[in-house]
Amino acid sequence: MSALGAVIREVRRRRGLSQRSLAIRAGTQQATISRIERGEESPAYERFEQLLLVMGERPRLATEPLDHGVNPSDLADERARTPEERLAMSLSWNRLATEFAVAGAQARAWSQHAAEP
Repeated sequence: MSALGAVIREVRRRRGLSQRSLAIRAGTQQATISRIERGEESPAYERFEQLLLVMGERPRLATEPLDHGVNPSDLADERARTPEERLAMSLSWNRLATEFAVAGAQARAWSQHAAEP
């Protein structure tokens, strides 16, 4: 179920409406409401808003900051690096990731070989 579909379903149920009665109010088919609620169809924002309005509600969009565990001063340090420093750091991380990938592949191959009769 999509987030929009979940909102439509929750409001519809709270208002005591069937999918059919919501469809009639919105000028659509019951099957369309069902597909939206199940996440099989994703309505455009305007359609989502219209469905809520015919149920006597309006959408409210809000934001909140994400906590990625990143210290803002670390971001300032990153911005202060030269392009050459950023490239060198990126290449270093790429080498490390490649080494991990190769080691993992070797471990899997060894594990499969050891498991063979």
